[in-house]
Amino acid sequence: MILQNYTLVTDFVLVGLVIQDNFVEIIFSCFFLIYIINLAANFSIMVIAMLDVKLHTPMYFFLWNVALLDICCSSVVVPKMLTDLMSQKKTISFYGCILQGHFFHFLGSTEVLFFSAMSYDRYVAIAHPLRYSTIMSPNVCLCLASCSWVIGFLHSLLHTIMTVRLPFCGPNTIKHFFCDIKPVLELACADTSLNLKLIIRVTGTFAVTTLILTILSYICISRFLIKIKTSDGRKRALSTCSAHLCVVSLQYGTAIFTYVRPSTKYSLDQDKAAAILFTIFTPALNPIICTLRNKDIKTALKKLFFKIS
Repeated sequence: MILQNYTLVTDFVLVGLVIQDNFVEIIFSCFFLIYIINLAANFSIMVIAMLDVKLHTPMYFFLWNVALLDICCSSVVVPKMLTDLMSQKKTISFYGCILQGHFFHFLGSTEVLFFSAMSYDRYVAIAHPLRYSTIMSPNVCLCLASCSWVIGFLHSLLHTIMTVRLPFCGPNTIKHFFCDIKPVLELACADTSLNLKLIIRVTGTFAVTTLILTILSYICISRFLIKIKTSDGRKRALSTCSAHLCVVSLQYGTAIFTYVRPSTKYSLDQDKAAAILFTIFTPALNPIICTLRNKDIKTALKKLFFKIS
């Protein structure tokens, strides 16, 4: 395509959330409160995991990374969304839009890889308790964490490069409250079939593969849970695993719903609803679910509270 005949877009207009004027302030207050809960809860987990020596284990090392990812992932989207709710001008620069989409998918991809690492960690802890410290050594944990960050970055970089190479010559209105890949591709002045195939095949394969790895770990865990003779031991193992499974279900359910199915003219509205769930609610729910049935974190929280008071 010869680009000299087109005026390329320098910024985009975000449609945002379509809310009646009477409810804008209520919705803003609710989303702002949930965002603050997300920041406070995840930051608390990060602080506790660093300060309490008893939590210097692989499980809490991975949980620390997930808490950081939840803070960063929601912070890429939510502050801009809240600003746009109270603003008439809902614009974002072209490169600001590309960066927002890149970091959102980079952090989200990295998080699902950490879920697989966490499920493997739980499998080793339950199936091979005597060899746990040897198998999940600091070097192994660091390698798993580093690979998760690098693979997540490269996965997102692929979509970013494939998007930024397209010409955008108008219209410039994105039918979403942030720069997700699908609504941005709708505005391109060139064929985007390759980009859409990459989203379904690459992102779909990525999501399904990590999900299968996670499920396989829990299938293996279930075999060993049956062998645990003491009810306390089984109960403790189940409480940790069930919390992790709840978090995994929330994250994978919305991700697969949004990116694996083909696009239709109605799907963007459904994607927007799913995006509210995994950018606002899920990051705030993750630390709550992880701590509700976790005695170690509860004990660490009490110790920290007494020290401060």
